[in-house]
Amino acid sequence: MNNLKTPKQSEPAAEFSDAELLRAAHLTRLALDDGEKPELAATLRRIIGFVRVLQELDTEGVEPMVHPLDLRLPLRADEVTESDMRTEAQACAPDVAKGLYRVPRVIEPA
Repeated sequence: MNNLKTPKQSEPAAEFSDAELLRAAHLTRLALDDGEKPELAATLRRIIGFVRVLQELDTEGVEPMVHPLDLRLPLRADEVTESDMRTEAQACAPDVAKGLYRVPRVIEPA
């Protein structure tokens, strides 16, 4: 059915130092207390172990794909479906010139 071979047993992922765990928590914007560190470390070890298993798969001859199913999206003609509504949209704007919105300067010239 497919040409993927079963991967070898991965070696266990390395342990994480407190500094590495705190850095990962900071990068992911997680508030982490001391009681959650062991759970986060175990989760990261499982994720890295899974990535190692995926890296060991023999993918020779497997074409890259965007989606696991061979989906074909229906295409439609590129036609204008709405009229130009710029005039109506700009009717309530406080300042318009030549079809553009004018706004006050917010950055001083250098």
